[in-house]
Amino acid sequence: MQDRTDMLPYLDVTAPGFSTRGPEVLAARDQGWCARTPFGFAVLRHREAGQLLRDRRLRQGSHAWPDTNGLTGSFAEFWKRSVISLEGAPHKRTRALAQQALSPDFIAALDPTFQSNAAELTARIVGATPCEFMQDFSEPFAGQAITTLLGLPESEANWIAADASALGLAMGINCKVHEPTFNAACDRLMALSDSLLSRARAHADPMRFVDRLVLGNDLAQLEDQALRDLIVISIFGGVDTTRAQLGFAMALFAQHPDQWDWLRANPQAIPQAIEEIIRTRPTTTWSTREAIAPISLNGVTIQTGDILHILVHSTGTDPSAHATRPPAADWQFDIRVRRKLHFGFGGGAHHCLGQLVARTDMAAALRALCENVARIEIAAPPDWLPDSGNTSARKLPLLLHPN
Repeated sequence: MQDRTDMLPYLDVTAPGFSTRGPEVLAARDQGWCARTPFGFAVLRHREAGQLLRDRRLRQGSHAWPDTNGLTGSFAEFWKRSVISLEGAPHKRTRALAQQALSPDFIAALDPTFQSNAAELTARIVGATPCEFMQDFSEPFAGQAITTLLGLPESEANWIAADASALGLAMGINCKVHEPTFNAACDRLMALSDSLLSRARAHADPMRFVDRLVLGNDLAQLEDQALRDLIVISIFGGVDTTRAQLGFAMALFAQHPDQWDWLRANPQAIPQAIEEIIRTRPTTTWSTREAIAPISLNGVTIQTGDILHILVHSTGTDPSAHATRPPAADWQFDIRVRRKLHFGFGGGAHHCLGQLVARTDMAAALRALCENVARIEIAAPPDWLPDSGNTSARKLPLLLHPN
């Protein structure tokens, strides 16, 4: 097969206004499975994305993000130490400890609290007065979910959520300008992890996440710094994903009121709706991998050290993923249709550790909103972060009409 690497289309992901959902991305996908970018390759089709995420010749690529963007200080140091950047035996050991601590039965035991928190916040924002959904529901709910996981009082939720959201600024294209903000947030969350470890060692409670890490660490034998890093990455992922995806959910349902009506009538489909929200408006717009050996795939040569970004929207809406190749309109947001697996939580050895927590607390939030909100109206233009890297609404003014 002829090598097509030099003929690939080019996507300038750093250009002002660039969107991973933009027409230039979809046009590049029509030409082939990948494109070149300033940061390496963008993977655009579903089949190749699935292959590459399982390929052992690739390692997690986000470890290089701080160096690629010239980041320094506490966040950069934390990120390069964290489970995101680990490979091999250290990664397996750390991941196994986290998976044991975040077991399905533990998450299920927290669900009633998630539901109670969601119901209380919903009652405050439904009515004749517009709310700022991110500030009034999404961020406090995500913060309360984390304090529930950590066994902390609800009064701690706001600052933890704010600092976790600030860490998300480190993963955007314009991250360097926010460096003082996310470094300070990282320092505060690292200090919190220290206090949680001290509490767990003084009196371990198996219904608290950090305590479960300490109780399970006899086998993993992680050092204190590795435990602190694991706690901070769990807080970051737990808050930021839930906060951002709930904002996208409400914006999508405001644009598709018929689907909100259908979901209210079919609440058992909430888990399916969550997958469709992530497929079409992912907060993590790409998963990153780095080649540790040469790869030749469908006419493209990937060299050792090359970076690949699996674009979640492009791969999730790829018509070639199905033999029938439906037209583009059939790949628009529709919670009533079952889709192939999306890559919003990554894949392979680095599949998101907190995906069960995120799916569970988002379901609790949507359930409470479905039960109490008859119609969602966008009250003023939303303010969005750039649609690349990690993205979300900065502000989302909504009018939520009651039943």
